[in-house]
Amino acid sequence: MSQSSPIYPVILCGGSGTRLWPLSRKSYPKQFAPLRGAQSLFQETVSRLDGDRFGAPLVITNSTYRFIVTEQLAALGVAAHTIAIEPQGRNTAPAVLAAALRLQQSDPEALMLIAPSDHAMSEPDAFRQAVLAGCGTAQNGKIVTFGITPNRAETGYGWLELASPEAANSEQPSDLLRFVEKPDPENAERMLQSGRHLWNGGIFLFSVQTILQAFERHAPDMIAPCREAVEKAQPDLGFLRLDPAAWEQAQDISIDYAVMEKADNLVVVPYKAHWNDLGSWQAVWQDTDKTGSGVATFGNALAIDCENSLLRAEAENQQLVGLGLKNIAAIAMPDAVLVVDMDTTQNVGQIVKTLKAGNILTATQFPKDHRPWGWFETLSLAPRFQVKRIMVHPGASLSLQSHVHRSEHWVVVEGTAEVTVGEEISLLGENQSVYIPLGQKHRLANPGKVALHLIEVQSGTYLGEDDIIRYDDVYARTEQD
Repeated sequence: MSQSSPIYPVILCGGSGTRLWPLSRKSYPKQFAPLRGAQSLFQETVSRLDGDRFGAPLVITNSTYRFIVTEQLAALGVAAHTIAIEPQGRNTAPAVLAAALRLQQSDPEALMLIAPSDHAMSEPDAFRQAVLAGCGTAQNGKIVTFGITPNRAETGYGWLELASPEAANSEQPSDLLRFVEKPDPENAERMLQSGRHLWNGGIFLFSVQTILQAFERHAPDMIAPCREAVEKAQPDLGFLRLDPAAWEQAQDISIDYAVMEKADNLVVVPYKAHWNDLGSWQAVWQDTDKTGSGVATFGNALAIDCENSLLRAEAENQQLVGLGLKNIAAIAMPDAVLVVDMDTTQNVGQIVKTLKAGNILTATQFPKDHRPWGWFETLSLAPRFQVKRIMVHPGASLSLQSHVHRSEHWVVVEGTAEVTVGEEISLLGENQSVYIPLGQKHRLANPGKVALHLIEVQSGTYLGEDDIIRYDDVYARTEQD
């Protein structure tokens, strides 16, 4: 294997991140949200793994997020090696195996860096150096994982045990003695004080050959269905759709349980710089700049006489005020508000389960519904009418479509719209409008250089998003997609 074998980032971004509800939801999870600044966590991950020695990323996601992925990659000017679409979530082991089999087709000598898409690292150069420190060992047949230097007795992470404090403080790979499951507070404190334990960040580096051999030894039953899913995968626009029938036969299991905890060729590269998995609102609070009283705010949030609290107002026209709060996270979205004791934020996922059981849409649906052409948000909804705000990217267009149960009225408020109604095509400027009768074929497009914004008023007996018949669509979507 060449000493300059490229390192291909394999970015896993199919999760729903329920512990950061209401900001993170199934329709738009935390990895795509700008939690820390202008870029999303996914974009930060892609940027961190760009440059010398790194190849184009392989992104593993699902059908719902595929256009979000391409939009956010395009904003960075990054072209992916592959954007693989999982027919259904099967955990991380099948995703890693599929990526290895895909790379075996194009670059069997390559190294693979498995990277979750929702981690925060404020020193990307330091992480790249840690990756490079592990390359020689990975090329020699080892599986390299990256252990995070702990700064507290954390019970929400798994841990890695090394032979000595010296190994845990080294910048070079050291043998891993064992994985430690998420501990209770007493054991977490003991491991912190030992100096020879690191957090398990779930980041791995290995060669294509090494990981395929590891699956053959430790999880051989997974190879045939994943290989078939890759070999029978179908190109779809810029995506690669893994074969659904074969993928369904793959075991639903994490890479840790399937391979890592059984392998005897693991080494650890300690990573001492900033890292946070942002797995709870408490973790977000820890990662955010705070006042002397431990208060972190975001957006139009005001804290008065508060201590050790997080206040986030996510809407531009929203004001959030906290008075006398202690150890509280308050997250305000346009359609949902979460107020929770900071020490219980790891359990927010249970709230989502309760909401889903009650068929409450805010459990999974984000206020803005992101589409490949832009987004829309509902401003008002009643049994027989709905008012939406719609944004269409420059040069983008919706499908040629019709509806069985509703008519629509569009009013342009910013930009220029190209509107097709039946056989007639017209241009509408600001403050101009058009009516689309029930059942009429129609299309909306933005021919301009700036974003198009319009207000849509729907009226009819049924207003669901599935009331759509597509006749032509540049994004090759179906009525169910």
